[in-house]
Amino acid sequence: MQVDPRGPRFAALVTTVVLIAVLVTGSWALLAAQAVVFAIATFLGLRYAPYGLVFKVLVRPRLAPPGELEDAAPPRFAQGVGLVFALVGTAGYATGTTWLGIGATALALAAAFLNAVFGFCLGCEMYLLIRRFTAKKVRSERKVPA
Repeated sequence: MQVDPRGPRFAALVTTVVLIAVLVTGSWALLAAQAVVFAIATFLGLRYAPYGLVFKVLVRPRLAPPGELEDAAPPRFAQGVGLVFALVGTAGYATGTTWLGIGATALALAAAFLNAVFGFCLGCEMYLLIRRFTAKKVRSERKVPA
């Protein structure tokens, strides 16, 4: 599936705002809600992600068509990485291990901010590196010794 690359950047912008609010308030419930957003995007796909739906209905109709589309797999993987950090952060806040909640939230915020402001998707880059590494491993295992 191909996606408009502006959609994940919009989602990263909204995520950045939510994660700043989590750090300011220390609300584990707000971080848990963000984890649900990440989970929907990860397990159901970007087309069902709440922020993606807002982009599709309210933002995209006001923009020119995208110059190019991108594969949905890297941003979907990035949502999964965000989910892990949000779950760890939620557990930290909910159990009183505030340093863990703050640390996990801050790392997720850094990644979301990089995507929203600079268009650099850290999770997407991780996905591409993993694909490259696993592809080389598979190719080397297929070679037959001479």
